[in-house]
Amino acid sequence: MRLLVDAGNTRVKWQLRNDDVIVRQGVGGFGPTLFNDLADLESSISGVAVSTVVSEQKRIELTRLLARHVAVPPKFYWAEAERGGLVNAYATPDRMGADRWHGMYGAWKDLAGGFAVIDAGSAVTVDYVDDSGRHLGGYILPGRGMMLRSLKNDAARIGFEDHEVSAGGPGASTTECVHHGLFWLWQAMASRIHRDCHSSGINTILVTGGDAAGIQAAGLQADLAGDLVLAGLAAIDAEEQAAS
Repeated sequence: MRLLVDAGNTRVKWQLRNDDVIVRQGVGGFGPTLFNDLADLESSISGVAVSTVVSEQKRIELTRLLARHVAVPPKFYWAEAERGGLVNAYATPDRMGADRWHGMYGAWKDLAGGFAVIDAGSAVTVDYVDDSGRHLGGYILPGRGMMLRSLKNDAARIGFEDHEVSAGGPGASTTECVHHGLFWLWQAMASRIHRDCHSSGINTILVTGGDAAGIQAAGLQADLAGDLVLAGLAAIDAEEQAAS
């Protein structure tokens, strides 16, 4: 069985797979209990594949956490110039976050046609791929949590509370002004994504990440693809195993 790990800046998702069958999965923050659910299956794990965007310090920490439960060292997969007909727009692919590449590859393997991938995590990333597999480029924006922390930490007199938002109209309190303002930005982002896809002949939009539902509520007409990064990572890991 292969252990697949998607380590983001705020949470880690993992799946234990036996070929295409998900045997067990979990999600959590960096900490000693992250992989405890693997305790009874440790001897069955033949390899570990990791997609990550964390700092080198956290990558080393992740390696140590894995070593508590898995005897084999992890294999880290990064962005590439090309794979299986998917061509990266970056002139220096190693400058792209691995999660973006793996998310695109997961979509490419499933669709084999043009698509947009929106990953709404700590940051929001947008990537466009045409029918031929050519990556057209994308965007990176601060995520919801990042924007809220920026307002709270860098603007001392803007005090606000948590607030459920389903509209982006003008707020009547600071809390409403902040949360409605973020929703308003998401509405504008959704509208721009739709325009970009229309002009590029892209008909399929996929969204993943912790804030995916919020962006859909703001008007993004997209299919939810919750484990897109892990799906792409699994495909690449399988291809590398077959080639070795």
